[in-house]
Amino acid sequence: MTPSQSAYWQEFCAATGHDRAPDDVFAFGDSPQLADELLALVLIDRKKATASHSRWHEPGGDPLPKPGELALVLDGRGEPACIIKTSRVDRHPIKDTTEEFAWVEGEGDRSLAWWMDAHIEYWTREAAREGYVFDTGQDAIFHRFDRIRPLPAAPLGK
Repeated sequence: MTPSQSAYWQEFCAATGHDRAPDDVFAFGDSPQLADELLALVLIDRKKATASHSRWHEPGGDPLPKPGELALVLDGRGEPACIIKTSRVDRHPIKDTTEEFAWVEGEGDRSLAWWMDAHIEYWTREAAREGYVFDTGQDAIFHRFDRIRPLPAAPLGK
């Protein structure tokens, strides 16, 4: 972690009594602009899920997220922006994504059609860059989470 990432994490640990390193440190998307766009949705509690191609979680790759794990989420410049806690992880073919998951992921108009178009475009771009062939029959990891830092704003009147 960078010094600013470590400082953010240490502040969280001091405030909560948490005593472990983050389970993951990452930015959403594949560009600084996309990272900032998706982060903005997390910070207003609209985005509470993400999906990644299962190939990144094959043996020797990134470990699968597990419920209860904490991740430090970065902005497009690599600066710490929030901490999320995994609530649920599912694996299934991309073509079987549900309208409900698209809504929880919170992007675009939140419809399954928008989700599918955007993610096919993203994974096709990723496949070209990484040298694999993309197909919606391939599995993805569907990761749900809650933002725990900064603390969500209290509802008005509470």
